[in-house]
Amino acid sequence: MTKAVRIVGAGLAGLSAAVELAAAGYRVEIDEAAAGAGGRCRSYHDPQLGRVIDNGNHLVLSGNSAAMAYLDRIGAGGRLTGPDHAEFDFHDLRSGMRWRIAANDGPIPWWLLSPGRRTPGARLRDHLALARLMLAGTGARVGDVVRSDGPFWERLIEPIMVAALNVPAKDGSARLAGAVLTQSLARGGRASRPLIADPTLDAAFVAPALRFLSGRRAALRFGRRLRRIGFAGDRVAALDFGAGEEPVGDATVVLAVPPWTAVELVPGLIAPDRHSAIVNAHYACAAPKAARRMTGLLGGLAEWVFAFDDRLSVTISAADRLVEEDREVLARRIWADVAATLDLPPDALPRWQIVKEKRATFAATPEQDARRPPARTQWKNLALAGDWTQTGLPATIEGAIRSGVAAARLAKAAAGA
Repeated sequence: MTKAVRIVGAGLAGLSAAVELAAAGYRVEIDEAAAGAGGRCRSYHDPQLGRVIDNGNHLVLSGNSAAMAYLDRIGAGGRLTGPDHAEFDFHDLRSGMRWRIAANDGPIPWWLLSPGRRTPGARLRDHLALARLMLAGTGARVGDVVRSDGPFWERLIEPIMVAALNVPAKDGSARLAGAVLTQSLARGGRASRPLIADPTLDAAFVAPALRFLSGRRAALRFGRRLRRIGFAGDRVAALDFGAGEEPVGDATVVLAVPPWTAVELVPGLIAPDRHSAIVNAHYACAAPKAARRMTGLLGGLAEWVFAFDDRLSVTISAADRLVEEDREVLARRIWADVAATLDLPPDALPRWQIVKEKRATFAATPEQDARRPPARTQWKNLALAGDWTQTGLPATIEGAIRSGVAAARLAKAAAGA
């Protein structure tokens, strides 16, 4: 008899668990509260723009092994685009200065010896702080490990770490910052290429996964919000989606929901309870031919601009200060930064959309990192998944997919595989 696994949540953590289990021959059932899959990595048609847009922009690095294995398995290995080498472009809106950080492909970082490839205005020894981050302990903050002023901080560490940790860079967990570096720059440029889903996140990470699961007879049910978990001894006995308890029998359960939902469902669960906002702006404007796929902006409101064939998108992390701001005011302020970077008319505001994610990720501080639970729980047939669980990484696509794989392995073990 085929073993069954019930997965609650169809974000990337739940989908990656489902893909792992379905590929191993398990009977997979997925229940999702929303009307579609993808969680924070969803795409949708926006009538105001007349475009399909992503909820927000998500970056993958070429060294993200779990994400690459997931894409290969679902047949979407060619869905990410980016430069052929590890190159990161920046533009300082205050001075007009532009530069490119360009790591060499191999693991020996000779690029640091070239002033034209490393952070402008920074000394070679400043870059040794990257190694200190990789060796940082669990309680250290980035600001404890790296000097938080000067060109190296302002032109590299701060913009990169705000984006990775979604908190002010000085306050972020040095351990998590170091983990990002360990799995990218420390392995050389081949592991550090910045990649984005093109044309959309759904086309890369979600739709191919749903086709993969459908081909393996997985059951997907949407609009089903889990209200209660029934426990009996050391096992989950039932799931209640609002219409009465549904016994799970011998099935294993993977709970892949946001942390604030998980703590309501699982007795005694400790999870991150502080979250940070992300603000995304989307413009119905074709990218100029010379535009780089991704550019980091300094000295303005916009932080990263992503250039697609049919739209321009901007991401601002650690954006709690902007959540209550007027949407049109934000759209105009952000557009002024985009126009200055891409040499576009600043007064010709295209059709726009502002997406505010108030609880986009857990705040990646040492204190919140310490609250992240493992995938394993005290119940034999219950595993947790989500980028907020203890993946060793910040809240990233790679972390979400890793958490799903970890939960799938526990489900296999619980089923006696």
